[in-house]
Amino acid sequence: MSYHSLEELSAQAKELIVEYVDKCDSLKPKERTQIPAQEMPTQDPLIRRTNLEEVAIGFSEDQARIEAMRCLQCVKKNCVQDCPVNIDIPAFVNKIAHGDFEGAAQIIKQTTLLPAICGRVCPQETQCQLHCAVGKALKDVEKSVAIGRLERFIADWERKNGKKVLPKIKPPTGKKIAVVGSGPAGLVVAADCKREGHHVTIFEAFHRLGGVLRYGIPEFRLPNDIIDHEIETLSQMGVEIKTNFVVGRTRKLIDLIEKDKYDAVFVGTGAGLPMFMGIEGENLVGVFSANEYLTRANLMRAFEKEKADTPIISSKKVAVLGGGNVAMDSARMAKRLGADNVYVIYRRTENEMPARKEEAVHAKEEGIEFHFLENAKRIIGDEHGCVTGMECVRFELGEPDESGRRRPVEIKSSEFIVDVDTVIVAIGNGSNPLISQTTPQIQVNKWGNVLVDKTQKTSLDKVFAGGDIVLGAATVILAMGEGRRAAASINSMLALERETEKAVKNSYAL
Repeated sequence: MSYHSLEELSAQAKELIVEYVDKCDSLKPKERTQIPAQEMPTQDPLIRRTNLEEVAIGFSEDQARIEAMRCLQCVKKNCVQDCPVNIDIPAFVNKIAHGDFEGAAQIIKQTTLLPAICGRVCPQETQCQLHCAVGKALKDVEKSVAIGRLERFIADWERKNGKKVLPKIKPPTGKKIAVVGSGPAGLVVAADCKREGHHVTIFEAFHRLGGVLRYGIPEFRLPNDIIDHEIETLSQMGVEIKTNFVVGRTRKLIDLIEKDKYDAVFVGTGAGLPMFMGIEGENLVGVFSANEYLTRANLMRAFEKEKADTPIISSKKVAVLGGGNVAMDSARMAKRLGADNVYVIYRRTENEMPARKEEAVHAKEEGIEFHFLENAKRIIGDEHGCVTGMECVRFELGEPDESGRRRPVEIKSSEFIVDVDTVIVAIGNGSNPLISQTTPQIQVNKWGNVLVDKTQKTSLDKVFAGGDIVLGAATVILAMGEGRRAAASINSMLALERETEKAVKNSYAL
């Protein structure tokens, strides 16, 4: 295992600054591609696996400037086109290269209010960094300009230096918008609609805002105070917030329109319905969905064992079923909660694993064991109904399936027993069914995902939807992109209504 401290990497960057700072504007493309990509400083793996402090420490100012100087400032802005919310990436990166961090923050905030979050958890390597010209020139997407890390740097710099930039808000329109759910999509809708001068109310079922950001992503990847800081901006903008309010139970969605007279409603209730494998033993004590396990640890703060009201099992040997980011989060959280051995069980190979490479690397550094081409067949319990083991079976890869990944094929008579006391099922989540169950006017597909048109409008008039409730479990930035489209549609609809109302009023005046 190896890691690089902030001090070590900052010292290297400082030497590079001396070499490059005076010729920042005159560097040729070939010279820029020869500037070393900056590594992210991290906590020592042996230390960080015992705490919940953030693993990635963040770039120093010198590192950020050197990394920004690698940008070629392309005429064709592939990075912007590949960003679901279309941040002007070359512009803010250029500001960083010149040391104008406040200017970079102003550019980012024109498009997004969640840069500290996106910079930490979005899969930039498959989005804005995928077609980066630097990565292409070096034939390695990992050598692309580290756009996400630069976005995070600016958000953290802004917060630490008290330079918060609040969006400009237009005069009040008299229109009311209800946002159901405070995950990434809902937060974007609230911000974009408030900018237009509408009254916006967020209805959140939990006692704290953030949705999956809060309950699904551990603090060692996304600290809660970062979420609080980003969401505080909405309060400062004048967005009304109602927590412990379950739309569909506390109040039916249709009543928000017909009785409470909201002019538009956005549904962003996410994909919080856990999926299980349907195998024997999943009802035993010690079997968790990843959703429940992470919610107990994150939102309910069960990791604070002396103070927490919410209990969480004390595990020694944990098996996590799945290979996505949620599986990585669950495995790494189990290690931090005191497990001696944590195994990730995945039925394909590492090449097919959907988790971000960085998260898998961090998990390995922290002592998580990976078992590829294996899967659970049944979970074994004792006379008290508690997990004592798990029967697994081995696989080999066959032909590709619809996703393009090679299909796992079970090897006959390959069963074996794994000694575990806890099993976490991290194979995905389904859409929250409450809205569709209590609002039959809204059409859903066979998986329960809300159906929308290209404007994010549902089958119910004045009701829009976006994020995981539409996409299924997706990424934070894709949910934000859907929120942006929905907000634009809502703002256009209400602008048209206002013009119509104005025209009618003028006709009566005549």
